[in-house]
Amino acid sequence: MRAFTSQLARGTRVLGSAVLMLGLAAVPAVADETPSPSPSDGGSAPTSAGTSFRTATEIDQGEQATASGSAGDYLYWSFPADAGQRPTVKATVKLPDTHASEAWQLDVYDGLRRRQACQYGAQTRTAGPGTASVELACTLRTVRAWSEQWANDPLPGTYYVRLTAVNLPTSDLGLPVEAELRVDSKDIGGSAAVDGSLAEPLVPGIAVKSEDSEQSENSEDTEDSSTTTAVLSSIEPDGGWSSGWWSDRWVWTAIGGALAALAGVGGYALTRGSGRPRQGPPGV
Repeated sequence: MRAFTSQLARGTRVLGSAVLMLGLAAVPAVADETPSPSPSDGGSAPTSAGTSFRTATEIDQGEQATASGSAGDYLYWSFPADAGQRPTVKATVKLPDTHASEAWQLDVYDGLRRRQACQYGAQTRTAGPGTASVELACTLRTVRAWSEQWANDPLPGTYYVRLTAVNLPTSDLGLPVEAELRVDSKDIGGSAAVDGSLAEPLVPGIAVKSEDSEQSENSEDTEDSSTTTAVLSSIEPDGGWSSGWWSDRWVWTAIGGALAALAGVGGYALTRGSGRPRQGPPGV
């Protein structure tokens, strides 16, 4: 019994040390979940929107973007989303004092320009006559680090937001509108972790002429000498892509290993007995 008590106390100390180490290791994870100040505080938020996928205005998560346009225009923005994040896109459209009934719609596309479904949120809303503004929202599914080729799961990379009015009356075409857009994400953690990852995030390339091409525009052999290069989008998550490699999945795996080790020590102590050799009969 004394040997079992000693083994159990030793196992308890081992488990306590393991839990302490896990607590120290979990500090970076807690720090990552601390919300960072909005980049819009510095006054550098975009004040315009693109008119297509190729000209979409780049914004960071947590940034309040604004744009002026006309009813009937397509307004485009793009933002980065990494594995383990669940982005929520919110848009507000301020309408003129006089207008007919208008239906506004918010669509989100991934880096392959596949339209992504919203888990919840008012993706389409109708503003009745005289309504001052309309608010739209779309919460995407959690971005996965890897997926099958046939699946339509959200993957790490650039995401596009398109805001426009659908079934717009002819009388409202060209009316001035003001739009506000903001993207925030929730870190889901280890519950969304999968085995595998993409070789590169789905970030589109932009065709840019090289200096040699610009110098040879006036030459006779322009087609042979002109070259273009693909420059990736400049937006990326804070800390770079796949910055969220740490998750609570590591913590629970380590705790499970520590508990298994403690159970092994206790089982060994129970089956080993007191450890004293059994005494045989006298004279043997």
